[in-house]
Amino acid sequence: MRIKHLDADDVDIFRRIRLEALNREPQAFASTAADWERLSAEEWRARLTANAVFVAFDSDEPVGIMGLMRERASRLAHRGTIIMVYVCDEARGSGVARQLLAQLTDHARSAGIRLLELVVRADNPTAIRFYERAGFYKIGHVPGGMLDGDREVDEFLMARHIDGRAPPIETLQGATR
Repeated sequence: MRIKHLDADDVDIFRRIRLEALNREPQAFASTAADWERLSAEEWRARLTANAVFVAFDSDEPVGIMGLMRERASRLAHRGTIIMVYVCDEARGSGVARQLLAQLTDHARSAGIRLLELVVRADNPTAIRFYERAGFYKIGHVPGGMLDGDREVDEFLMARHIDGRAPPIETLQGATR
């Protein structure tokens, strides 16, 4: 398994694995394949270079993707959001997601990011368990945060400090647990 931090010259790889993810797991993403298919080549390149994007390869085949979107405002620049997470069916359970997250975390640390955040569907227990095992905590709940057709789907906000310290978790009523 090889992990590559994509650059502007890797737009074809990015397009291929991103569209695969959106077509095979459409319910997992806020964007749709149609949203991305209508992008120009320059828009694909801009989206790739605006974020840190990592792709896992088995031989020369892309089998997974994970991105990091850094906050731009100076007082929030220590925060990054994990985006575009996908591992193809054939590679699931083989440690690809763990390797992608490790590479992304190393990059984030070297870029001065201290806090990693993400959003996950509340009805995706496999992803939630993966993130919890990786040290993420649920820090929020968004009822009906995503639309799946006409159906509202709840989402969880999760976060972890890169240095491993656990944030206090508060319930919606404000009591620390």
